[in-house]
Amino acid sequence: MNKKSERGDLTRGPIGRQLLLFALPLLGASLIQQLYNTVDLFFVGNLLGTKATAAVGASSLLTNCIVGFFTGLSIGTGVIVAQAAGEQNRGKIHRAVHTAMGLSLAGGVVMTLLGLLLSRRILVWMNTPGEILEQGLFYIRIYLLSMTPLFVYNMNAGIIRAGGDSRTPMLFQLLGAAVNIVLDWAAMGCLGLGVEGAAGATVLSQLIAAGCSVVYLARRKDEYRLSLKEMKIDRGILAGILNLGVPAGLQNMVITISNIFVQTAINGLGVGVIAAFTAYFKVELLIYLPIMAFGQAATTFVGQNLGAGEKGRLKKGVNVCIAMGIVFAVAMAAILLLMGDVVFGLFNSDREVIEMGMRIIRVTFPFYWLYVLLEIHADALRGIGQSIPPMVLIMLCICVFRTVLLFAFNSIWGSLEAVAAVYPCAWMAAAVCLSVYWMKVRKKL
Repeated sequence: MNKKSERGDLTRGPIGRQLLLFALPLLGASLIQQLYNTVDLFFVGNLLGTKATAAVGASSLLTNCIVGFFTGLSIGTGVIVAQAAGEQNRGKIHRAVHTAMGLSLAGGVVMTLLGLLLSRRILVWMNTPGEILEQGLFYIRIYLLSMTPLFVYNMNAGIIRAGGDSRTPMLFQLLGAAVNIVLDWAAMGCLGLGVEGAAGATVLSQLIAAGCSVVYLARRKDEYRLSLKEMKIDRGILAGILNLGVPAGLQNMVITISNIFVQTAINGLGVGVIAAFTAYFKVELLIYLPIMAFGQAATTFVGQNLGAGEKGRLKKGVNVCIAMGIVFAVAMAAILLLMGDVVFGLFNSDREVIEMGMRIIRVTFPFYWLYVLLEIHADALRGIGQSIPPMVLIMLCICVFRTVLLFAFNSIWGSLEAVAAVYPCAWMAAAVCLSVYWMKVRKKL
């Protein structure tokens, strides 16, 4: 237990090494979680064709909208637990574990039902081409059944990570991903099923990952132990989770809604461009997910050190995260710009789609280092308990400003480069605003 406690304590030891070792499993877990849809897309693109790929891509933003809200709530839970861990407040951790479980179960059911009721209307509103509408609707309605286990896993993973253990949730996701690959191959490669096979494989694999996280917490012997008999929502903890998590969740939802405007513009450019952007959103994960991992590490690091009163260490940790993130983003962008056609070929064998994907990354990837600044500063602010300021700034820059640029650029040029260009412009605006705000907060700390 002493070794375990030391491994989870981010308030002592070399900062760079701790953050890197903590961020690597976070990166692994994020990559594995995204592997669910990526593997689906790989099998769909290579076995079912461009129309099926476009159907999956056109429907994915709706599921991301729902997932984004509960991901925000899990951030709130993680901050509560991380600060309590820094304070060594065991009772608060125990109450947070059970409150988070109750919230994820109830919320997962509600959001699944809403998604099933509204999915057709939203896809039509997104200007989804009629030739892929029914396929996309079929995929999304099955995929929505994975929402509750996905939320349960994310909440539990947030709790475990906040205690300083980022490795265990990654192992659960690895098991789920392995099952997903096998089921995708069996459903589409052997049984000849369509997009419903991909969605069904995701549901079962997410259920396995969630079940593992529940069993793990149930078998703990400390304050992190989960007992269904003791499951009770603590009003004070719930208020803290909602105060921190709802702004983050709303931010994720609004960003996704603004992405729907982008998807609408993409849909108007034809099935080939839809397939190209669908593949692009998978390729960019190779840069985005490591940045997100550094940001998640910053949230836990800041939360624990704030709870322990180590404010100088807190500030230094944020700078270390930014430095590591920028180095990685620049290096990975350079590699993908040189080898992007090979990576795009994994998701779609159509040469025209691959070339359109390369045109997109030539516009966006040289500026991806800007995303490091906005992501880590926003996550550091959440770690100290400020969730509303980053939400407001990101919504204004990533949502409002980007949407205005989208209509302006698209009306002038009407090309895939015009759609792609709105991303780095919005990143720059958000990076400047969040960097300035963090410097002001840092002085107060």
